[in-house]
Amino acid sequence: MEKQYDVLSRISGRYDRMSKGHKAIAAFISDHYDQAVFMTAAKLGETLGISESTVVRFASGIGYEGYPEFQKALEECVKSKLSSIQKMDAKYGKSSQSEVLTSVLTSDIEKIQHTIEHLDPAAFEQAVSTILEAECIYIMGLRSNEPLAEFLHFYLNMIRGGVILLKTTSVSETFEQMIRIGHRDCFIGISFPRYSMRTLKAMEFASDRNAKVIAVTDSANSPMNLYSACHLLARSDMVSIVDSLVAPLSVINALVVALCLRCPREVKHNLEMLEETWNNYQVYLNDEINFIDDEPILDYSLRRGQDTEDLRQ
Repeated sequence: MEKQYDVLSRISGRYDRMSKGHKAIAAFISDHYDQAVFMTAAKLGETLGISESTVVRFASGIGYEGYPEFQKALEECVKSKLSSIQKMDAKYGKSSQSEVLTSVLTSDIEKIQHTIEHLDPAAFEQAVSTILEAECIYIMGLRSNEPLAEFLHFYLNMIRGGVILLKTTSVSETFEQMIRIGHRDCFIGISFPRYSMRTLKAMEFASDRNAKVIAVTDSANSPMNLYSACHLLARSDMVSIVDSLVAPLSVINALVVALCLRCPREVKHNLEMLEETWNNYQVYLNDEINFIDDEPILDYSLRRGQDTEDLRQ
């Protein structure tokens, strides 16, 4: 029986050697496999604007005897979603809430420990140096990986300028946002199973433009490593139907801390400037209580009006 997502793993593993037409098929199936499973070879070709024979050759090219066998593998991929829910029910169905909590947290601790033992310190150092030396940094993480990309973007933007978060559902818009990427720049691609073909294509584009590419992914066999010179590997398994991203977030957190320690003056200057901006424009006065002379200011606009009235008197 096909392993979960085995067909998608085959596609990812062969993507680098595919023709332009086959890459278009691979991208569509990876992002829309739940729709492709119901399409004939002719319908899939019509959707992508390519011939039916090209679709059939694609199926053969990734190791299937023909399109029917390939489509059956897609069916197994879709069924595996239900299987995951059943497995979760079998594992946790009779557990108390506290037992579920303990089990999940223990599993996350094990993933962090595994990451500590297997992450390459040289790759981590290389990533820190690459980010510091880059003229512009592009960050991309989609679907469940999007919060990781946003977290990294938020803190890198505090440390330095020239940080761009790529957020789009369109491949063409991704390339439009990356059109100026070059050899002085850095691209950070974040992707864990199911791997994002859009992120992989963006990494391929960055590599073709001679940018430094960093992959934050789960294993040495990840297709995200095809175009990266630096791999930051963090364990990420499915506890149930959701991905555990605790270890990847810890690696990204460590990356931010290491960057701060490498350029403390710049970080201190940027944070002081940001703090001054917050104070000057009362960014937090409307939703946070600040204490001045042990007296809370709850509404700055009212206090300012009262102060003006006092001066007039």
